[in-house]
Amino acid sequence: MSLEAKFAELSVGDEVSIVETIKAEGIVKSGFADNIEALIAKCASKDAAEAVAGLKTVQAIAEGAPEAGAVIKECLSVCLAQATSKSTDVRNAAPEAAFAICKNVNPFAIKSLLPFIFGKLPVEEKWQVRELALKCIPIFNEIAPRQLGNALPLIVPEVTACMWDTKKQIKKASSDAMETSMNVIGNKDIEHMTDKILQAITKPKDVPEIMHKMAGVTFVQSVESPALAMVVPLLLRGLREKTTATKRQSAVIIDNMSKLVDNPLDAGPFLPLLLPALETNADSISDPEARAVTEKAVGQLKRLKEMSDKQAQLRGDVSKLDGEFLKALDCEDAAGGLLSVIKHSSIIATTMMDLGFMEDMQWEKNIASQFTPFFDKEKAAAAAEKVREEASKMLVIPDDDDEEDDAEELCNCQFTLAYGTKILLHNTKMKLKRGKNYGLLGGNDSGKTTLMRSIANNQVEGFPDTSQVRTVFVEADIQGEQSHLSCVEYVVADPKVQAMNIPEEDVRKVMETVGFRPDGKAKPDHAVSTLSGGWRMKLALARAMLQRADILLMDEPTNHLDVINVAWVKNYLNSLTDVTAIIVSHDSGLLNDCCTHILSIENLKLRTFKGNLDEFAKVSPDIRAYFSLKASSKTFKFPQPGPIDGVRSKGKALMKMNDCTFTYPCNDTPTLFNINVQVSLSSRVACIGENGAGKSTMIKLLVGETIPQTGLVWKHPNARIAYVAQHAFHHIENHLGKTPNEYIRWRYANNGEDKESLVKDSMIFTDDEIKLQKKPYEIQFTDPESGKIQKYKKVVSELMGGRKSNKQKEYEYEVRYAGSTVDSGEYLPQKILKKMGWDKAMKAVDLKIAQRSGLYIRPLSTKNVEEHLEDCGLDREFGTHYRMSALSGGQKVKVVLAAAMWNQPHILVLDEPTNYLDRESLGALAGAIETFDGGVVIISHNNEFTQALCPETWLMDAGHLETKGDADWMLKQDVKIDDQQQI
Repeated sequence: MSLEAKFAELSVGDEVSIVETIKAEGIVKSGFADNIEALIAKCASKDAAEAVAGLKTVQAIAEGAPEAGAVIKECLSVCLAQATSKSTDVRNAAPEAAFAICKNVNPFAIKSLLPFIFGKLPVEEKWQVRELALKCIPIFNEIAPRQLGNALPLIVPEVTACMWDTKKQIKKASSDAMETSMNVIGNKDIEHMTDKILQAITKPKDVPEIMHKMAGVTFVQSVESPALAMVVPLLLRGLREKTTATKRQSAVIIDNMSKLVDNPLDAGPFLPLLLPALETNADSISDPEARAVTEKAVGQLKRLKEMSDKQAQLRGDVSKLDGEFLKALDCEDAAGGLLSVIKHSSIIATTMMDLGFMEDMQWEKNIASQFTPFFDKEKAAAAAEKVREEASKMLVIPDDDDEEDDAEELCNCQFTLAYGTKILLHNTKMKLKRGKNYGLLGGNDSGKTTLMRSIANNQVEGFPDTSQVRTVFVEADIQGEQSHLSCVEYVVADPKVQAMNIPEEDVRKVMETVGFRPDGKAKPDHAVSTLSGGWRMKLALARAMLQRADILLMDEPTNHLDVINVAWVKNYLNSLTDVTAIIVSHDSGLLNDCCTHILSIENLKLRTFKGNLDEFAKVSPDIRAYFSLKASSKTFKFPQPGPIDGVRSKGKALMKMNDCTFTYPCNDTPTLFNINVQVSLSSRVACIGENGAGKSTMIKLLVGETIPQTGLVWKHPNARIAYVAQHAFHHIENHLGKTPNEYIRWRYANNGEDKESLVKDSMIFTDDEIKLQKKPYEIQFTDPESGKIQKYKKVVSELMGGRKSNKQKEYEYEVRYAGSTVDSGEYLPQKILKKMGWDKAMKAVDLKIAQRSGLYIRPLSTKNVEEHLEDCGLDREFGTHYRMSALSGGQKVKVVLAAAMWNQPHILVLDEPTNYLDRESLGALAGAIETFDGGVVIISHNNEFTQALCPETWLMDAGHLETKGDADWMLKQDVKIDDQQQI
């Protein structure tokens, strides 16, 4: 009996013989492909017996004859529709048949089932049908997780709409489907956020808080379509929120994530959703800064769309592959079952292309097998191979590098580079050729030096090993433990030079070529510590020349060099015909005269340009900002300190140390000996010296963190001091859940008092002072009526915080006497309170009054703090919208600096500010200090920074202080003091 006859008289039990017929004869010869409509009609029958027989047959074919998958899927829609049947048997058979189709479909063909499932999700359908359709989706996670991930851009919008349904069964089924789908996104950066993303769909009120958490996610992994499918609904909600802050955060996340999209086609389906919403916000947001951030994200998405559109023309879609199959099978007029199988195979093929399954064996297994019922095995395999070859061509994206050059290729690699949690370069290509000079350009924090160090340390994936390509990092750093060596000994001591067994005689010859001569300015046998910065760079170049490098990595090679030596470096670089150089420099002349190519870091990618800096600047004018501080957009601005009562001259001392000696409890020898310094509003002091010389210890004494054993430390009672310590992060470690803006407002919320003022040793009462405070003291009072002088013995229990000046222009402080019930109004002079042991309490009152006076100039509002953070170098993006836990070390230092500067200090004390700040930020900090009207004391090893700012130098050497008129110590030899213990 034919299948047509069997379907006409179908009953339960016939399914076994039907499956056997299909397996024996195939879907064409058996007549199954041509009679699928008869089976669909039986499944849809209102007669319960017929419907059950049809559904059981569908289940049996799906489970027992996988070769019929291209045809049996047509029954899915009717199986779902029977979920509302009045017959219990039919209602039970319907899900079993539907699930059987979903479980046994070719894993690469799950997209072919989606139209049937989505067709049953609209609200017009009965809820039982919608529920069953939603329950099919989690099955794909079991049989084809990667393919489900590939289909998420189609699935998520449909399921999301169901999650807002009022019917609890639909809500649960859709939430289960979405939760299962989230398990396949394959992005570790946001896996921990999946429950929050799910929550955002069903609870819109939580979107702002979830966006906050999302903003703190560090994206490292490539962003692919499954991850985008999950995040885009949340981002769209964020863009449509009422609050500008949430709209802005959404734009920032879109901008950041889009930079990590390696395949622009992954973003293609989402761009029509995100771009219009972003463009609407860019036109409507009133806040100029948030609008600028949104416009930046719009620009990034437009670039991505351009790339996506370009690649979409190259890669095949289902309709293109339909044509390829018709051509390869030589059946342009295909119809019926064959046409259904071709369309089915095209869906399989496009999914395999998306997921990178392009091996011939994989195509033979998944695609050639679809055509064996229609053609012989050889023709089916040949056709599948032909289509695979065409599909492979569609996947090829032409390389933009059309450079015709016969030079030897030293490197052609693709890699990702990160520093800590920050991605610097992502899946970027780098090609280097022998004898070419590459200028490496990039904005602030883009990773230029990190890239060069990583290459030198063999940490760049795919870069040739240093044993194959000799790579030398040229830097003029002379470690402290090598400063006693002569110049020749320093070069010979290098491990790489030693490994090459280069004799000393050859070392001297090479050093002579760069100017090291016994009768010259730099003598080869003199200590390296005698060298200026310029000669140190030339010594580093000599060391690199000896190593016969294939690639020279040069970080600011002209720093500290005069005009003659800069010309020498240019001539040297241009004379290298077989050596490749990568140069990071702010010297535009060097990059113009020496570079054959420019490597520019843009949007986490390396872009190669053939030509020098001027030629590159014609196509990218923005790069001029890297070479001129005037052209740079980065500037810092510190708040001006304002006047101080009783101080009319900027030269009057506000802080003093007289004959101070300090010894740490664990030491016998003092760390500091007889220190005498003073600081005024006009001070610009560089405190320099070797590690362990006592610089930070002296500064701690000066600001009152510690107390000297002998000597006097004094501060003007009305002076406000900002102190940014070497280890400044302890201020903010307990507040990482706050944004910088929230932190500063919390810190100064109590009438301008600084809650983070350290508990200084100089403010804690000693036992002797406590005894004095408890001892009654004879105080004279003049009776205002009689004019008689009366004497009383009183004990002061506390200072109340008030302060005023008397006729003698001395301060009197408000006190409360022991046993008194009067809260205020009693004042005592400073001299008497000092004798009574209240000196430190008076300083505490002075400190509070000085801090409060800063508050009256500028109210503590969100907007004011935001502007202040921007003035101190922290973008509004990070200042107001990022929690401090998500900030980098350099950004945290800017937070601490801004917090210290909020109350408009008169003196700024910075301990090693150059440790964390990059060159551009240092330039901005230098500019802020130049225009600051207060005094500045800087501890630093950065000669370039201090020399530009500080005419006065405190040279600390083994605890002894020498004051100088210029900051020239670091360019002169280190004078060691023998027999002095150094901490």
